[in-house]
Amino acid sequence: MSNDAQRERDRLESIQRNVDAFTTGILDGLPIEASWNCLELGAGTGSIAYWLAGRCPDGRVVAVDLDTRHLDADRAVNLEIQEADITRRDYAPGSFDLIHARYLFCHLRERDEVIARAARWLSPGGWLVIEEPYHLPAHTSPFPLIRRVLDAYQRIYRAHGAEMTWARALPSLLACNALTEVAFVGNLGCMGGLDKDRWLPLITQAAPALLADGLITEADLAEFASLLQDPAFIDIPQVTISAWGRRPGESTNVSA
Repeated sequence: MSNDAQRERDRLESIQRNVDAFTTGILDGLPIEASWNCLELGAGTGSIAYWLAGRCPDGRVVAVDLDTRHLDADRAVNLEIQEADITRRDYAPGSFDLIHARYLFCHLRERDEVIARAARWLSPGGWLVIEEPYHLPAHTSPFPLIRRVLDAYQRIYRAHGAEMTWARALPSLLACNALTEVAFVGNLGCMGGLDKDRWLPLITQAAPALLADGLITEADLAEFASLLQDPAFIDIPQVTISAWGRRPGESTNVSA
């Protein structure tokens, strides 16, 4: 595996370790049936797709990603893996009882349009669950080094078309697409806190671009890695906003 691929896998697995329990807690709060057809957008290394396959053994789970090398189609007989650009992919209206995406839409330039299309892919009574980061302003960190690192990190993402404050619009956007029972919660992200940290893999993966643009230095990265070893260092760089809504109508998918 190339260094780039390994850094990406490390980043994705760090996300899973830190937020999967929060995500599955939200999904567990929905009236999931064994026969549901589910769509996992931006499936990453597949943890949520695998979880859904286990929860819906009589249905199917379609896991979609631009890069499917980290996904294992053999994990479940009711799992289908599709390598596709979701901004170009379409599905028949009413195809899915549940559609979930995490940390995907902030990277899509056509994010609002894809949300609208995803709402149409829902069957009557189906649920759309979207989880996205809301980055807190870098200059509000109490740590000077973190102000520099986060400012550089956010600049790189903006330069590549990502929108790290778009998540605030999610509840309204779901409602504007005729979804009902819209609800939302927030999950505070942790930088530092020793084994609670999930930001080292993110900054490590972004480091080549940050260094190439001169936004931070090798000394900054070394100081960041050292700071993460300090048990007194804890910061809150972002909030994940998780929002969900239901397509009106009664589900026609009845469990066996």
